[in-house]
Amino acid sequence: MKISTLIFCFLISFLSLTANGQSLPQLGVATSLDQDSLAYSAGFRMITESAQKILSPNLTDEEFQTHLKKIKSAKCKVMTCNLFFPGNIKIAGPAVDEDQVLTYADVLLSRAKQAGVKFIVLGSSNSRRIPDGYDLVKAKSDFVKLCYKLGQLAKKHQVTIVLENLETTETNFITSLKSAAEIVRIVNHPNFRLNVDVFHMMREGESPDEIKAAGNLVAFCEVAEKQKRTFPGVNGDDFKPYLSVLKKINYKGFIFIEGSTTNISVDLPLSFKYLSGQIAEVYKQKK
Repeated sequence: MKISTLIFCFLISFLSLTANGQSLPQLGVATSLDQDSLAYSAGFRMITESAQKILSPNLTDEEFQTHLKKIKSAKCKVMTCNLFFPGNIKIAGPAVDEDQVLTYADVLLSRAKQAGVKFIVLGSSNSRRIPDGYDLVKAKSDFVKLCYKLGQLAKKHQVTIVLENLETTETNFITSLKSAAEIVRIVNHPNFRLNVDVFHMMREGESPDEIKAAGNLVAFCEVAEKQKRTFPGVNGDDFKPYLSVLKKINYKGFIFIEGSTTNISVDLPLSFKYLSGQIAEVYKQKK
């Protein structure tokens, strides 16, 4: 790598941490461990991996240990995992087997602790889909009770579960940031918090002001471009309205890119530079 490239990466990394002395949200990306070196070269220091791939209770201990070695030797820290529950394990609606859910989660969260994973994203669109016409009040009430128990397990294993707002093309239960925040607020557990998925907010036409309404419930954030879920910078989407509200609530946590790419070697550095620039621009502005 040329010295000029190294200097550029250093400067971008520095911008991702501070602007005018102010701490900024830290930037990560959802990608495979196989892309670890490429992500690191692009400027990233944290990645999201699939819980089904590296932490699932369906993996043998030997398989998990193999993944654990890769995690420990990776250049980027595996800060978070998504794809918490497989579709055949229901977490909402009439078919929930609570013992199955909690047993599965206990093993997965235990493995997350061993791997140094700090956040588990609770999206799991098929797992939380409820039957058409099902009593929504009951679905929410039962889900809140289950999520509190998941929060207790997360505390036991020193992990934080972050509930993701999805969109109506993916599931029919909790399809807005507002509804996700409502669940998190009622659960009221320090290890069960809110993930602001900006991509889903844009797809559902939600105002950035819903982030302000969620306030201190927010513990995580994910972004991608609206039209085809591309990496930030590919189409040039403007995330500053959402970043501005994150700044207003004094959010200085993590912002992870979770998108699709057809040319990862190009899109990773492009996206790191593009989103780092928008974050720095917003956070350095005076209130």
